[in-house]
Amino acid sequence: MTQNGVPRVSVIVVAAGSGTRLGADVPKAFARLGGSTLVERSVHAVAGMSEAVQLIVVAPAGLVDDARALAESAFGAPVSVVAGGSSRQRSVANGLAELAASAEVVLVHDAARALTPSTLFDSVVREVDARGHGVIPGLPVSDTIKRVGEAGDIHETVDRSVLAAVQTPQGFPRTDLVAAYAAASSDETDDAGLVTALGLPVSVVAGNELAFKVTTPADLRRAEDALGASATPLPRIGVGTDTHGFDPAAELWLAGLHWPGESGLAGHSDGDAVAHAITDALLSACGLGDIGGVFGTSDPRFDGAHGEVFLAETRRLVEAAGFRIGNVSVQIVGNRPTFAPRRGEAETRLTRLLGAPVAISATTTDGLGFTGRGEGIAAIATAIVVQQSRTVG
Repeated sequence: MTQNGVPRVSVIVVAAGSGTRLGADVPKAFARLGGSTLVERSVHAVAGMSEAVQLIVVAPAGLVDDARALAESAFGAPVSVVAGGSSRQRSVANGLAELAASAEVVLVHDAARALTPSTLFDSVVREVDARGHGVIPGLPVSDTIKRVGEAGDIHETVDRSVLAAVQTPQGFPRTDLVAAYAAASSDETDDAGLVTALGLPVSVVAGNELAFKVTTPADLRRAEDALGASATPLPRIGVGTDTHGFDPAAELWLAGLHWPGESGLAGHSDGDAVAHAITDALLSACGLGDIGGVFGTSDPRFDGAHGEVFLAETRRLVEAAGFRIGNVSVQIVGNRPTFAPRRGEAETRLTRLLGAPVAISATTTDGLGFTGRGEGIAAIATAIVVQQSRTVG
């Protein structure tokens, strides 16, 4: 839940490690897994949480701008990005400095655990709320564990029933985690270590098999195997609608075409309902807002602008956000103009503007409603976009 629209949960994604053991030519969080970087996949999981959150990404000092571009594309909203420190603990401390005043629960997640599902993030938040103290996800240890000496000699067999292999995200009440970091006198391997060192309780809750850490090339291959057919980014779908009443004093522009002799459509721009519906569908698919927010009526640049202006700028925004337009389908609802004779012309023009196939159909409502009474036109658009691989540097 949010308070007055302000997120009460903050998630810190730690992506500042060098990844030496992975053997990649980029820091580990920027290594690719199925066409996306590890940090993108982790951020996408955060974006899938059931409640709105503040997202903070901690990145290598030289890659803050690259991390911001990748994270905001995957998150679909502004992200706080800060440079990491000389250790994981110092990196998390840098992230804590960016917490919103509204944050009550803080999750810390390693970007290297890139396949962690959104449901595990939600589970950790619920458990923190229910218990009132820190929780960390973990899995039972299935292997027999031996404690050995420096020479490899076995000292004892450890009771695995009291062991857990812990994961991230680790979640805490904000006050607990901030206090633990403020009091830290030594480096710990995870956040729970600092919190328990302060004498505060932390519980282990059920983890997830997919939340394993990508550290070595073998781990990366395991992640690729786990992705399987899902390694290719799934398409994203957006729907947009637009409605305009007729204005006999205006010229009609529809689907990017001029229609001489027909009554125009009322609006701040040329009223092209097809172009506007497509714009909303594309922006929605990419998580970029809507036509009113991006092309406000207060902006004089769009006063009387034709639909091609909106479509060209929308295509630029979509591609800048790391997406490719797959295809667009539009249905026009209205009694006039008679669309069929110019369908091919309209589809060709819009396809050229968007660089992707556009299909248009038209229908009436058999005399029902405002379109049936000949008062205006409505358009419904569906757009498919696919996220593209982004390069670092």
